[in-house]
Amino acid sequence: MSKKPNPELIDDDNPEWTEEMFRESIRFSDLSEGLQAKLRRIRGPGKKPSKVQTAIRFDPDVLAALKATGRGWQTRVNDVMREWVTRHAR
Repeated sequence: MSKKPNPELIDDDNPEWTEEMFRESIRFSDLSEGLQAKLRRIRGPGKKPSKVQTAIRFDPDVLAALKATGRGWQTRVNDVMREWVTRHAR
């Protein structure tokens, strides 16, 4: 196995941590409880998910075009599907 990194797998937006980065890092358990909760995205008491998770298959070009519209693309797909269902209700 080669010790050299594969240049195609190098992610410039998420580089490997250096020893200095590890030394300067803070443990999750050392953060305030409020920040830990935000990072965990814990739901408050009594809140239930308003959506149902599912899987749907798109053609690669369709999915790429949807994702290219930016953040919130899944919500926009949901809105379009809701409009279609409303128009085609029997």
